[in-house]
Amino acid sequence: VNLAGAKAVDSPKRRRRMEDEEEFYVRYYVGHKGKFGHEFLEFEFRPDGLLRYANNSRYKKAMMIRKEVRVHQAILDELKRVIELSEITKENDASWPAPDTIGRQELEIVINNQHISFVTSKIGSLVDVEDSKDPDGLKLFYFLIQDLRCFVFSLIGLHFKIKPI
Repeated sequence: VNLAGAKAVDSPKRRRRMEDEEEFYVRYYVGHKGKFGHEFLEFEFRPDGLLRYANNSRYKKAMMIRKEVRVHQAILDELKRVIELSEITKENDASWPAPDTIGRQELEIVINNQHISFVTSKIGSLVDVEDSKDPDGLKLFYFLIQDLRCFVFSLIGLHFKIKPI
């Protein structure tokens, strides 16, 4: 079969799905440089459904953990729903604590034709949030990050479980 002259089927449904894929991306990073070197946690969801996860902790000479898994469109849809419900896209990090020696957090989101990035210091607890210049916005960020991290840890844990339950 000669496919050189074949044309790809370009249906409205396919175009809509490709447009949706192109406009959604999430990346989160939290890390610091300290006694054990550069320690960090990072994950990203790509438009094609690829979830990339990295955790580098040198505590007790642990090695870096890297995982990649493709997730279903339903997972991406749920992730979008969580982000949209949080209303994080309405926030601004201008009044949030700047990254410091304790560490930094970064959240990058591309959703609904918006590309937003947040950068702030590591947040130890809600006390740090309440003491900031923008406690409402930072609290929203804090809880969204907790939700995203739990979501990713669940996906990674379920996918790479070695022993069945």
